[in-house]
Amino acid sequence: MPIPTELVGSLPRPMKLQEAYQAYDDGKITFEDLKAEQDAAAEDSIKRLEATGEPIVTDGEQRESSFATYPITDTLAGTGLADHLAGDGQYFAIFDDGHHRQLPRLTGGPFHYKTFAREFVAKNKKIATHDVKQAVIAPSMLMLLYPLDEEIPGYPREQFLDDLVNEVEKDIRGCFGAGAVRVSIDFTEGRLANKNDSRNPWTGRDMLGDFIELNNRVLDRFEAGQRKNIGIHTCPGGDMDSVHSKDVPYEKLLTRMFDLNAGYFLIQCASEDDKEKVYELCGQYSRDEANGVPQVCFMGVINPLTPEVETPDQVKRDLLAAAKHIPVERLGATDDCGFSPFSRDEKPRHGSPDFARDVAMQKISARLEGAAAASDELGV
Repeated sequence: MPIPTELVGSLPRPMKLQEAYQAYDDGKITFEDLKAEQDAAAEDSIKRLEATGEPIVTDGEQRESSFATYPITDTLAGTGLADHLAGDGQYFAIFDDGHHRQLPRLTGGPFHYKTFAREFVAKNKKIATHDVKQAVIAPSMLMLLYPLDEEIPGYPREQFLDDLVNEVEKDIRGCFGAGAVRVSIDFTEGRLANKNDSRNPWTGRDMLGDFIELNNRVLDRFEAGQRKNIGIHTCPGGDMDSVHSKDVPYEKLLTRMFDLNAGYFLIQCASEDDKEKVYELCGQYSRDEANGVPQVCFMGVINPLTPEVETPDQVKRDLLAAAKHIPVERLGATDDCGFSPFSRDEKPRHGSPDFARDVAMQKISARLEGAAAASDELGV
């Protein structure tokens, strides 16, 4: 079997769509007008991905406020926020360039999603001729909606976590039910949990173990045959061409991440200074049997944060190096991160989001060609 390859998820939104988000926040257009721009961008994304030969496609998250907030708000500015939420929550992340992204704050219960990702899958299935995947948010990200230290009157933390796990399970099952062949869970907070940034109090609470336990509460509700197609994506962030936790020693995450009972992992690596160490850690700690499924390591061979396009030969070399440490039957290729996980992203190193979309397609094509070349050389 050739080395499998898979897109993480997001693509830069066209400038026209980003302007529509602003116009909707300003009350200048209706939600139907915004959805029309989202649908157009989603269809363009799917068609362009299929033209590269990508075997499993997505809409590039064009219909989402962000990878993290799609279930609870229509836009990053908080227009259309779900019930029992306020806009003044804690930071999710502070990025190296100084900007930050903020989560809403839970004010009461019960907690329910406003939007489920199955809605995107259903629309995408009508457009795509290739198989469709969907990325969903991890419960460990959304648990940060609950205040760190205070208890919400009448809505204990444990009741919130029970409700949250139920909603995430429903989100994943809904995606499969709508026709997705793969569902990946975004877990960018995993590495960030080890940062201990005094400006962002939750990062100093040693929450990685709690994150893993909570995610497994969801994963363990699925049979092995289903978990084979449920993945975990990890990266040090990727927004406005900046990161939030690349300075955190990667081994703090990789020595524990494979305790998650998922069937595959999409692992940032191309932008790491010491790729060999990442391959070694993945080979050492990934499991050939995780409650009934072998864990496949899709190694990042593409860096979405730079406009420089990797060559297929570079991709091939990286995969051949990874194959020295990771069994080839459990090796795959991916991009380090989504190309633009938030709907409002100017892509400053690229010059414009429209140019960044073009670059993304070139990088994806290089990944596909390089993975095929590595497969040939490895005889798989």
